[in-house]
Amino acid sequence: MPENLHLPLHVAYAKRGFDILVALLALAITLPLFPLIALAVKLDSRGPAVFRQLRVGRMRPDRTELFVMYKFRSMRRDAEAKSGAVWAAKRDPRITRVGNFLRKTRLDELPQLFNVLKGEMSIVGPRPERPGFYGRLEKAVPFFAERTAGLRPGITGMAQVYQGYDTCLDDVRKKAGWDHAYALSLTSLYSWLAVDARVALTTVQVMVTGRGQ
Repeated sequence: MPENLHLPLHVAYAKRGFDILVALLALAITLPLFPLIALAVKLDSRGPAVFRQLRVGRMRPDRTELFVMYKFRSMRRDAEAKSGAVWAAKRDPRITRVGNFLRKTRLDELPQLFNVLKGEMSIVGPRPERPGFYGRLEKAVPFFAERTAGLRPGITGMAQVYQGYDTCLDDVRKKAGWDHAYALSLTSLYSWLAVDARVALTTVQVMVTGRGQ
């Protein structure tokens, strides 16, 4: 079984090279913002500025990768101390004032550029899910696990920009459809570039207009 189950080899190499180039350029532009964002997070609520969380990564033929994803913290430090892992909700009381702004502009996801450089994530790809939800979602959503078969999860993607955060099981089903549609579009260099360019432009629009969730 080939390791990359969706991408032709030349597309896989081009996509990885593109990820590294974009991550380096984005860090060169945004790195001065990191201490300012970190200070705003710390002043707004107690806890670390950078949030680390285990996520499910790329599915390989013999295993599924796990990795620690980085984000600027947008929720209270004790957000899930009593409830455990739960989906986000509209007007989620766990989200801080600064966190709300960071989510709407997607600035909370800037630290994931380091995940891209480490080879754990891609610029565009399926959303990295939490292990705590995975068992339930695999049973409830057909072919849910296969959405990351041979694909690194993305900082942004079709599911992320066209739908936003998951609030219920129906949202996850729709997102899985977007993720599979993305995977099936990566059949050539042209189709990959066209789809990634469209997603990237939509992501920039979301950041500028603050339409993120």
